[in-house]
Amino acid sequence: MVRIRGQIGDWPVDLTVELDAQDWAQLAQHVRAEALPATAVEPPKPADAPAASDALWQTTLQLVRQAGQVEGPQLLAQLAGLAGSEAAGKRLLVRLRHCAQVRMEAGVDAPIYHWVVQ
Repeated sequence: MVRIRGQIGDWPVDLTVELDAQDWAQLAQHVRAEALPATAVEPPKPADAPAASDALWQTTLQLVRQAGQVEGPQLLAQLAGLAGSEAAGKRLLVRLRHCAQVRMEAGVDAPIYHWVVQ
C-alpha cells in the first residue's frame, strides 16, 4: 500500500494506492531500468504472492544486490520512490543496516551499502 499525502495548490491530497506483489515487481523493474545500466537489469524473480511489505523488502534487497554497492542518498531516493515516502525509505535503510546480506560502511560524504556475497 502506498499513501500519498500533500497538496495540489490549495487542495489537500490524501490518496491510498494498493499494489499487489506483481505491481511492486513491475514498478521495481521500471525503477531499476532507469537507475542501473541496461546490462545490469534482470527480471524480478517470481515469488509465492508475498505481502506488499515483503515484496518491497525483496525489491530493496534486489536493488542492493544488482548494484553491488550503492551510496545512501541514491539508495534512499530509489527506496522513497518505491515505498511512497522518504520516511518509509529511511525505515528500509535502517532495516538494511541490520540485514546479514548487506554491509554498510561510512563513506567520505555518505554511507555506502554493499551486497555481501553468500
